[in-house]
Amino acid sequence: MGYNSLSACVADLERHGHLIRIKKEVDPYLEMAAIHLRVYEQQGPAILFERIKGSQFPAVSNLFGTLERSRFIFRDTLANVEKLVQVRSDPMKAIKQPLKLASTAMAALKAIPLQQRLFKNTFQKTTISALPQIVNWPLDGGPFITMPQVYTEDPDRPGIMNANLGMYRIQLGGNDYIQDKEVGLHYQIHRGIGVHQSKANAKGQPLKVSIFVGGPPSHPLAAVMPLPEGLSEMTFAGALGNRRFRYYYDDEGFCISADADFVITGTVEPGENKPEGPFGDHLGYYSLTHPFPLMKVHNVYHRKDAIWSFTVVGRPPQEDTSFGALIHEISGSALPKEIHGLKEVNAVDAAGVHPLLFAIGSERYTPFLKERRPQEILTIANHILGKNQLSLAKYLFIAAHEDDKSLSTHDISGFLQHMLSRVDFGRDLHFHTQTTIDTLDYTGAGLNSGSKVVFAAAGEKVRDLSSSLPDHSRLPAGFGPVALALPGVLTISAPAYVSATETEKELLLLGTFLSEIVEGIAMVVLCDDGQFAAASINNFVWVTFTRSNPASDIHGHKAFSIDKHWGCEGPVIIDARKKPHHAPELIKDSSVEERLDAMELRW
Repeated sequence: MGYNSLSACVADLERHGHLIRIKKEVDPYLEMAAIHLRVYEQQGPAILFERIKGSQFPAVSNLFGTLERSRFIFRDTLANVEKLVQVRSDPMKAIKQPLKLASTAMAALKAIPLQQRLFKNTFQKTTISALPQIVNWPLDGGPFITMPQVYTEDPDRPGIMNANLGMYRIQLGGNDYIQDKEVGLHYQIHRGIGVHQSKANAKGQPLKVSIFVGGPPSHPLAAVMPLPEGLSEMTFAGALGNRRFRYYYDDEGFCISADADFVITGTVEPGENKPEGPFGDHLGYYSLTHPFPLMKVHNVYHRKDAIWSFTVVGRPPQEDTSFGALIHEISGSALPKEIHGLKEVNAVDAAGVHPLLFAIGSERYTPFLKERRPQEILTIANHILGKNQLSLAKYLFIAAHEDDKSLSTHDISGFLQHMLSRVDFGRDLHFHTQTTIDTLDYTGAGLNSGSKVVFAAAGEKVRDLSSSLPDHSRLPAGFGPVALALPGVLTISAPAYVSATETEKELLLLGTFLSEIVEGIAMVVLCDDGQFAAASINNFVWVTFTRSNPASDIHGHKAFSIDKHWGCEGPVIIDARKKPHHAPELIKDSSVEERLDAMELRW
């Protein structure tokens, strides 16, 4: 829909039964987040909080809480936008089907941003401390903006068409920030804003930053959309929202989104950092306190009818899961066109997105060999691990399309069983050590430092996966119980992790047991609570792949190394216990939960 504001979207959702109002005053410290989580977990409606303690502004969350609601919001524009993305990633389509794509071309023309200074009259000024100070998790370092659109321009090529609009979290207070004068920015240096900051640093000049909150729902979606090269976020927002991105520059030269509900402007000076965090993040754990760029606040603007927009980040699935599903619908066909031979790829949401990738590719290199083996898909795997956000992955499981043309990367259990029944553990595991992983992932040796592994499978089955528990009477003391997470995969409750040296001793103790279960068991996962890990496929992938660093935590029965290549006879053993250097997991505040029980929320 062509909403001209967030309030127009809220009104439309309410008219159609997609939104509820919370009229009671709510506390932005933990309570609002707890309400959001309860509603989201039951796939409930969007939520408008009318009265927030300590702030005059209302707030909305869960706008994108279900894929169905997201489709409803963009019901008039999705089809044309999908075509627009396809045309940008495959220009030959426009040549071959000019009439069919004529409406798409018109949509693109209408999406060109509109600059007009008259919009300046729609804003008033406020302060950072007057905004809703929402804290989502008990150990968070302060209030954060969790649905921001962070705008920066290229210092070498100024102007909106070369600008970046990204969603990077913003810490509004706490730690060492001077209230109302400083906020913290959290982003990785390879992101668009990081490139702009590097250029500004090289020139010795401050980087101007504008933070937009609210506005038409097409704006936050554009901020997280992985767009083809040459398609700006502001143009995409216009096409998706069926309304040109309206903007002007204020008296200090900062870009202002005329349709945003709030705008915070400021500068990032070269080399100025302050501790940011902790923050309850999308892996289901806290990201800890680290130095990140400091933004000196210049102005805080708001519309007359401003609504604060926020979400809650935590162990998936969360609202950003629906974001991801909508993004896949719009752009899912683009990536396979960029990587030759790739059929599909899925960043597994239940495992926190970045830790685990499933992919399917063509394996056509060795049709003349009696025994098919991974070759082309290894080339594809290297392309995947070098591609944008996919480069943050730790585990990549890639299968050959020719082995099962009905295989889907979105069937987590089915895909893992296909892989584990075919992987040759002596040949088909390929490690990348001493490399970068997600900044939010603390399983490695330090910040943004860890390893990756590729599991590749091509050819006939090499084992039948067992669907029954093996005899585990030979487990050493302190181990157990044992659970079957899925055919061929065991989870074992193990003693608390002590050290790598102690783990080696434990694996020796497990040797007898492992020798007796080799038949039909492909993977063993050591856990703090094996029963919890095996209770659901979501639990299994979350525990296994968010609590392990491949190079240090993958072991194997009868392991060996030949020409620097590690392998084992199997099963593969993954130590997914919590380690002393891991970040704490997110746990709800019990007193807040009890308070919500008494509120008896209904919708």
